[in-house]
This record gives sequence, structure tokens and C-alpha cells, in this order.
Amino acid sequence: MAFSHRLDDRAPVFVISVAAELSGMHPQTLRQYDRLGLVVPQRTRGRGRRYSPRDVVRLQEVQALSQDQGINLAGIKRILELQDEVSELESVREKLGALTPAQRRVFSADRDGEISALRRGERPRRRSSGSALVVWRPTRRS
Repeated sequence: MAFSHRLDDRAPVFVISVAAELSGMHPQTLRQYDRLGLVVPQRTRGRGRRYSPRDVVRLQEVQALSQDQGINLAGIKRILELQDEVSELESVREKLGALTPAQRRVFSADRDGEISALRRGERPRRRSSGSALVVWRPTRRS
């Protein structure tokens, strides 16, 4: 009988010395990256650092950006923030794509900021204040 268990790539399993070895860096470098917010590991109750496999990959990415590309740490931090933002937006997009047509909603906002829900195909009522902005997620055609 074979044991099959997939390790969660976010599970904090490596102490700093192991994470440093896996990433090819000195533990002091990992501490500096933690202080700067580049790669922030989870903490134990005793405040010890615990790195996940994902953290180790990120450490390697930071090292490559710094050494191979010559990007300073402030630039690397911004790159990582933007990568995280893109990942978050992709996750939201995937969730929205999984909605059924009945779950999708259409909203209208007028110039005064009044927002109202519309049925699909319904046009917003014009008020005396002017036109309305309609926001919707169009369906994809195959």
C-alpha cells in the first residue's frame, strides 16, 4: 500500500536553517528579507520562523531578481506586490467565471452615484440628472 500525501505549498514546515539551505542563501539574508517584508514566514508560538515551500520558491525568485537582473530590494518588493495582486485578481476572475448566468448581476450607477440592480437586458431609467453607467460581465461566446 503506497502512501500518497500532497504537501500543501503554504504549510510552514521549514526552520530558517533548512529554508536557507534550500534557497541557497545565508540565514541572515532570510532575516533581512523578513524585516523588509519581501518574504515573511509564519511564526511559531516562540516566534521562530517557519518557511513554506512557496516561501522557499519566493526566496529563490528574490535572489534571481537581485543577482541576475540587478534589481534593488525596493524594486523587488514592488514586483512581488504586483505579482500578488495579479494572483488575487486572477482568483476573483476564476470565481466570477464559475457563476451561472442566473447568478450574474447587472448594475447601473447614475451621475450622483446611485446604484441599482437591473435584470439582464433591462435598460436603466434615466433621471433628470443625466445618463447612467451600466456595469456587467459579458458572457463568452464559444
